[in-house]
Amino acid sequence: MTQSPAEPNPAEPNRADLGKDPARVSGMFDQVAAGYDRTNTVLSLGNDQLWRVATTRAVAPVVGERVLDLAAGTGASSVAFARTGAEIVAADFSPGMIAEGRRRHGGIPNLSFVEADATNLPFADAEFDAVTMSFGLRNVDGPKRALAELLRVTKPGGRLVICEFSHPQSRAFAGLYRFYNSRILPIVAKTVSSNAEAYDYLNESIRDWPDQRTLSGWIREVGWTDVAHRDLSFGIVALHRARKPLS
Repeated sequence: MTQSPAEPNPAEPNRADLGKDPARVSGMFDQVAAGYDRTNTVLSLGNDQLWRVATTRAVAPVVGERVLDLAAGTGASSVAFARTGAEIVAADFSPGMIAEGRRRHGGIPNLSFVEADATNLPFADAEFDAVTMSFGLRNVDGPKRALAELLRVTKPGGRLVICEFSHPQSRAFAGLYRFYNSRILPIVAKTVSSNAEAYDYLNESIRDWPDQRTLSGWIREVGWTDVAHRDLSFGIVALHRARKPLS
């Protein structure tokens, strides 16, 4: 008789690993939801706000459009999109993140929160004018499936914007970045985060994630066209853009 693996104790810090088991990743984000945005701002030295502005400009939502913000977390990026007047659906697979987002931003009339699995989205075909995902794709067990699902729910001619950690092209800056991630970030995370071990996973997932060209190749592979990217913060982050073919 086989025995099921023990469920993680919710009272203990939950740490995901590169196996990216959905239950463990979701549980990890549940535990850090309350302080997630503040911690990100501290650990990124404020760059997260610049990345959010760049992503909002790339998505360029307008009144009358319907936009999916996948891996929305507590909805910080979704609120920026909603200020344009477009209808925004903030989706995340962490119930804790969704609950925190609703608590903070539930009063915004053109913003709704939905719990969703990136590899099996609960939306109809061709439902959105634009789809976007910030710092969530590398946490998915099956990123190509997620990119294909985003393609499915996008209208022909619609837009994709992916903002994700990447690899600095400068060897000198890459060395400095690795030093910060391996030596400085864990110390800061222990000070400001309720689950510092979650940020050990952050480092591992960034190191394991492919470079800009590889991700662009994945986006093309599943059917997106007009694929392009540009580096932000010297390549710490890359902003990828694409369109769904008209036919």
